[in-house]
Amino acid sequence: MHIGFMGTGEIAACMVRALTGRGHMIRVSERNTRVAAELARLPDVAIASNEEVTAQSDTVVLCLMADVADEVLPTLPFRADQQVISVMADMPLTRVAPLCAPATNISLTIPLPFIDQGGCPLPVYPDTGSVAALFGGENIIVPCSSQDGFNAHMAACALSSVVLAEIQHTADWLAGLTGNAAGAEAYVAALIAGYFQGMRFDGSGEVQSALDSISTEGGFNATLREHMAPARTELTRGLDAFRPRLGLPDA
Repeated sequence: MHIGFMGTGEIAACMVRALTGRGHMIRVSERNTRVAAELARLPDVAIASNEEVTAQSDTVVLCLMADVADEVLPTLPFRADQQVISVMADMPLTRVAPLCAPATNISLTIPLPFIDQGGCPLPVYPDTGSVAALFGGENIIVPCSSQDGFNAHMAACALSSVVLAEIQHTADWLAGLTGNAAGAEAYVAALIAGYFQGMRFDGSGEVQSALDSISTEGGFNATLREHMAPARTELTRGLDAFRPRLGLPDA
């Protein structure tokens, strides 16, 4: 398949690396010269102009900032038979579709920097099959039935930085007592990651089961979780604060 990437930031680079070595011909735009040059060292990746990326691709992946997309995309030669995948933040389908006319096979998704390692959850709206065809083998496809549902996943995605910050904070606290910063970080990160190994994420409540397994009354886990309960109220308030920006209904 001929795949084109419009925009060459960090996420685009991770997506390109996830697709290399699979027989695709990948073209990346020149927008970020440094990243484009690094990706072009891969044997199946070439740098091309925006027009060439669009004209020569079966699937075009849009990784632009919203204001740049408004300016650049209407000038490009999209075709009715193309697939378009947008990973652009704050760009709903109703805004993306007119910019890519006459292409109509358009999907939105939210890749994360570890997509090139596999195991990345990918909310998709609408699920036209294009995201699954490229990334579904190694990643988790989460079809969304509406723009609101997709936007809610975008808000939930912000939890990533919250969890990583708490892991770092705990590792720093532990290192202050052990004097071993590397060991503390390795311990705390592996402590959390271990609970998710082997989970199927099939809606059977595996996360709740893992939580129940470490909820002995009076134990360290239950005691700290109770102490942190007010933070969950703040988490809900923080997520709800995204509703106006994402066009989600009021709580």
